Amino acid sequence: MENTEIARIFYEIADLLEIKGENPFRVRSYRNAGLIIEGLPVSVKSIVERDEQELEKIKGIGKSIREKVVEILKTGKCSFHEQLLRELPSGLLEILNISGIGPRKVELLYKSLGVKSVDDLERVAKKGLLRGLPGMGEKTEQKILKSIEEYRSLRLTAQRFRLSVAYPYAMGYVEYMRQVGHISQIEIAGSLRRWKDTIGDVDILVTCGKRGAIMDVMEHFVNYGEVREVLAKGETKSSVVLNVGLQVDLRVLDEGSFGSALQYFTGSKAHNIAIRDRAKKLGLKISEYGVFREKTGKKVAGRTEEEVYRAVGLVWIPPEIRENKGEIELAEKDSLPHLLEEGDIKGDLHVHTHYSDGTNTIEEMAQKAIERGYEYIAITDHSKAVGIAHGLDETRLKKQLKEIDRINQAFRERGINFTILKGAEVDIRADGTLDHPPEVLRELDCVVGAVHSRFDMPGPQMTERIIKALSTGLVNILAHPTGRLIGIREPYEVDMEAIMECAKEYGVALELNSYPERLDLNDTHLRLAKDRGVLVSIGTDSHSEYHLEYITYGVHTARRGWLEARDVLNAMPLASLLKVLKKRG
Repeated sequence: MENTEIARIFYEIADLLEIKGENPFRVRSYRNAGLIIEGLPVSVKSIVERDEQELEKIKGIGKSIREKVVEILKTGKCSFHEQLLRELPSGLLEILNISGIGPRKVELLYKSLGVKSVDDLERVAKKGLLRGLPGMGEKTEQKILKSIEEYRSLRLTAQRFRLSVAYPYAMGYVEYMRQVGHISQIEIAGSLRRWKDTIGDVDILVTCGKRGAIMDVMEHFVNYGEVREVLAKGETKSSVVLNVGLQVDLRVLDEGSFGSALQYFTGSKAHNIAIRDRAKKLGLKISEYGVFREKTGKKVAGRTEEEVYRAVGLVWIPPEIRENKGEIELAEKDSLPHLLEEGDIKGDLHVHTHYSDGTNTIEEMAQKAIERGYEYIAITDHSKAVGIAHGLDETRLKKQLKEIDRINQAFRERGINFTILKGAEVDIRADGTLDHPPEVLRELDCVVGAVHSRFDMPGPQMTERIIKALSTGLVNILAHPTGRLIGIREPYEVDMEAIMECAKEYGVALELNSYPERLDLNDTHLRLAKDRGVLVSIGTDSHSEYHLEYITYGVHTARRGWLEARDVLNAMPLASLLKVLKKRG
C-alpha cells in the first residue's frame, strides 16, 4: 500500500471526526498526519520494514498515528477508521465531494434533515428543504444542485488516476522488477512518461539479458504484493490490476527493438502518427519493432530512441512535448526549446506553516528548502478570509513578519546564504478587493493573490473580479488561476487570455501550482503564457516540509507547456527575483 492510500484513510478519519463534532485539535492531528504521509519522499512501508519506531521521529506522527499506520500496512485497514464508518453512514464521505460542502455542513445536513448520501442531498435540495437551515437559502440550493451535476459528470469520466497516484505506484513496481536480476533495461512508457496530469494505465518495458529467463520475469511481475488480479500472463506481455485499481502492463522486448518500442508506447497518438507519416515520405516504415526500409524491409534503427528519431531526420524529442504541436518542425531544425529542469529552480514562492494550515514551523520549512539547495522561500500563509485554514489577521501577520526577521538574522550570523521572504496568500474577495489592507501588503516581499470562494460566478464576473485584484498593483503572483481540482472540481469560468493580458500589464506572474490535486495552470495555459510573455511561478503550495518535493510534478508540467528557465519566476537567483517582485504594479 502506497503513501497516498494510507493518507486517504487518515483524511477520512479527520472528516468523520469533524462530522461527529469532535475536538478540532484531534481532527487536525489526523488531517496533518494525512498531509505528512502523502508528502513523504519515501515509502512509509519501507520505513516500517526498517524500524517502525522511526515513524515517531517524523514531526506530526506520534505513537497513536504510528500504531495505526502499522495496522494499515499489516491488515490493509484501520480498525478505528472502520469503527467510525460503522457509526456514521458511509455516504456522508461522498457528500464531501460536492463543491462548497465541508464536514460541518455535512453534520448539519445529517442531523437536521437525515441526509446520508448525495442522492438524499439532491432530493432535499429539489424539495426546497435546505433554505430552512442556518446560512442556506434558495441560491445555496441551486448551487448545490449544480455541484451535484458536475460531480456526477466528473465521476463518469474518472477512470483515470492522478499523476501523483500513478507515479509512486509505477516507481515502486519498477524497483520491485529490478530485483528479479534478469532485466537489462527497464523504462516506464505511456502517458506517465509524458507526465500527463491523469493516467489511464501504466506501461513498463523491459529487456532480458537471458532469453530463457523471460518467464521468470513474468512470474515475478504477477506476484507483486500489490496485485489484485492477473488479467494476462504471456511470453511477451502480462497485465495486472493493482489493489488501488490501476492497470499495469509489462512488455518484454528484444534489445534491438527497445528504443522503437519505447518511442511507440510513449506516444502521444498524434505525435506517432506524424512521425509515421514523416517516415513514409522518406521511404521508411516505423513501428514498435523498429525503423525499416519500405522497399527492402531492411532494419535501419530501433535499439535507442535517438536512433529512431535520427532515422527520420530529427533530434531526440523530450517525452513531455510529444503532442504534435510544433515539436517535430523544431526538431527538424534542431531548434527545440531547452526545457526547464528541476535544478533550475532556485526557491519556492508558495509555502504554508503552522501559522495557518501547515504542519511545520517557519524555520523547519526553511531548513528543508536549504537541504534542497534553494536560495529562498516565501512564507505565504492564508489571510483571515480563509477561516477554515486558520488564516492570519493583520496582528498575527505582523507577528509572523517579526519572526521571519529574527530567523533571517540568525541565518546571517551563522553564515547561511538563504533568505526567507515575507509573503501572504491573500484572498481575492468576491468583489475583487484583497483580504489585507494596502499598507500591510506593501510591507511584504511577495503577495500571492488567490480565489477561494464563489467558484460558481459567471465567467465575465470572475474575470472582472480577478482583474480588479491584479490591477491594484499589490499582487505578485496569481495562485492556482483556474481553481481546478483534478477529478474533483472543474475549473471556474474565466477568460484566461484577458487575465494574462492584465498580468503582463501589472507585472503579475501566473502560478503553476504543483500540489498534485491541482497542477494548475495546465500545459495549454502554460504554452499560452509563454507565447504572451507572462512569467510563471512554480509553487508547491506546501503544507508540510515534505510537500516541497512536489516541485517535481510542477517542473514536468512546465515542460509539457514548453517552459524554459527564462520563463519561470522562481528560476531566478534571489537578487534578480527581488528586482522583479519590487516592480509589481
